[in-house]
Amino acid sequence: MDKLGIGVIGLGIMGENYVQVYQQHPHTEVRAVVNRSEERLHRVGDKYNIPANNRYTDHRKMLERNDIDAVCVATPDFAHTQFVLDALSAGKHVLVEKPMTISTKEADDILRAVKDTGLKLQVAYSHRWLPAYYEARQRIQNGEIGKPLVGYARKNDTIWVATEMINWTAQTAPTFFLNSHDVDLMRWYFDSEAVEARAYGVKEVLVKRGIDTYDMVQGQVKFASGAIATFESGWIYPNTFPTIVDSFVEVIGSAGHIHLDRKCESLEISTEKAFTYPKTFLYGQIFGKIHGAFKLCLDAFVDCILEDKEPVTNAYAGRQVTAILEAMIKSANQGGEIVKIQ
Repeated sequence: MDKLGIGVIGLGIMGENYVQVYQQHPHTEVRAVVNRSEERLHRVGDKYNIPANNRYTDHRKMLERNDIDAVCVATPDFAHTQFVLDALSAGKHVLVEKPMTISTKEADDILRAVKDTGLKLQVAYSHRWLPAYYEARQRIQNGEIGKPLVGYARKNDTIWVATEMINWTAQTAPTFFLNSHDVDLMRWYFDSEAVEARAYGVKEVLVKRGIDTYDMVQGQVKFASGAIATFESGWIYPNTFPTIVDSFVEVIGSAGHIHLDRKCESLEISTEKAFTYPKTFLYGQIFGKIHGAFKLCLDAFVDCILEDKEPVTNAYAGRQVTAILEAMIKSANQGGEIVKIQ
């Protein structure tokens, strides 16, 4: 069979990962890459042997190509929408980094475009492909913990992420950058839509470093089923913390409890310099081949195109998650006022 032609927009950490995965996939070929910085564009292009004439700084030129079947949008979260809409308008299927957008209005525009074009859109909520998280969903669906009543999820990064890893921290918030995965999971676990949110945020550490965004946000969301969930996110953990991100999820039901802790992913390493918990579940390599939930997520997108299936993390799911995230930030900005979610 002919391979699907893939174009990748945005060649940061995640964009480069997309290139790696789809270069190894048996049914895809990375045929073009796009990046605003020419230096980064050519560094990644050279590393993965992308021909010079297949490298662009203007995504619209790439979208004119008939040999591009699907586009991966891996730009910063606040900059997804126009790339997604342009790709759909050009007749390309879209895989977009999480969250789909940070604006519900923009998410509605994307959802409308997907319906109008009939193309596939998947949001890269890769945590659904983590075996433990998937197993938790199966146990909940089977009724093993009764009716889900309460959820709690946190993701806290070390301050290195906010001050060094990304340079657009002030244009987003930890809620969007981190809790988007957790909100997607909780919707999935509760099998219910959110109706209102309340949140509080703290600005102290990063503002003093010239970065105007929240250090941490804690929010509570009520769902139509009556269940409630608390979400915590932040990026001011000290860099001495043994892992880049502390990730924890729990669901309490009427007849049981599920506890998911990814702070340590089975591996602990201590040296004379540090004690660390390396991340191994989402993304890694075994004998030169990419493995992990991130790869499975990207594989699923290809399957949806080839088999004409609806993605499990489709545009509607992406829209609903964005609505919850935006409501939490709006509430935090308003000092904790309750915000209704549509």
